Amino acid sequence: MSKIAKGTLLTLVAGIAWGLSGTSGQYLMVHGFPVLVLTNIRLLIAGVLLVLYMLLTNQKKLFEMLKDREAMMSLVLFALLGLFLNQFAYLKSIYESNAGTATVLQYVCPVGILAYTCLKDWVAPTITEVLSMILAIGGPFLIATHGQLDHLSVTPAGLFWGLFAAFTYALYILIPIQLIKRWGSIPVIGVGMTLAGLALTPFSGILHFHWQLSMEVYLALVGIILVGTILAYTLFLKGTSLVGPVQSSLLAAVEPISAVFFAFLLMHEQFYLLDFIGMFMILSAVVLISIKDLILEKRKGIL
Repeated sequence: MSKIAKGTLLTLVAGIAWGLSGTSGQYLMVHGFPVLVLTNIRLLIAGVLLVLYMLLTNQKKLFEMLKDREAMMSLVLFALLGLFLNQFAYLKSIYESNAGTATVLQYVCPVGILAYTCLKDWVAPTITEVLSMILAIGGPFLIATHGQLDHLSVTPAGLFWGLFAAFTYALYILIPIQLIKRWGSIPVIGVGMTLAGLALTPFSGILHFHWQLSMEVYLALVGIILVGTILAYTLFLKGTSLVGPVQSSLLAAVEPISAVFFAFLLMHEQFYLLDFIGMFMILSAVVLISIKDLILEKRKGIL
């Protein structure tokens, strides 16, 4: 298998795994897991597993990062404002709507980052960028209203938390940029998740939570933690190293499609034509931005 083909396959599998993660979370919340407890479980277990992975593969870099006071201060900020807020908002959005809708709404994030960059650098957006913004605004509007201004097809809470998840996803991407450049993504994400999970433990209710375990619950926990966090993240990083960050981000847009599929297949959620049109608009906005970046990247390579 060629390098590009392998990278493409790994990235697509990662996106599908992330989609399964959302549906697994929805299943667990339907079966008695509070949002805060599930957020705590996911952060703590996934974080500890990633830290253990670093201890086995590159403990020198891990300990160097832990001794760096400036890095640790940034990590605490990332853990609370990026990881905790994003994980909680995403799961809360699923709880108030469903995995498919929540995942698609979170994909407004790249357009939000684009708008922030244009304002920060005081640069006018291109026609393509303006079109992507219109699509990214119109998509959630269509999903929320089904074209009827006096009626919401998604609860106000579901819409709020979905869009808030998109905002916190932007923080999740922007805050650790320098940390990841210096230390790599796995130690930063692993320690960040562990810190967020430990900080949340006294307040989430996990210490008093009565676990009702069954084979289905075990499988859902595997889906959200091992498949949807550890495996998906590792495959995405490997795929990105083979095909590049822009193309891998474009390929990872399969995530909301897989989330809708799994929500329909496993949770029997009902979606309507206008929902799919709104989802298509949001994904089109992401694809437009990614294709533009991909073209610019190739032009730089030629020059």
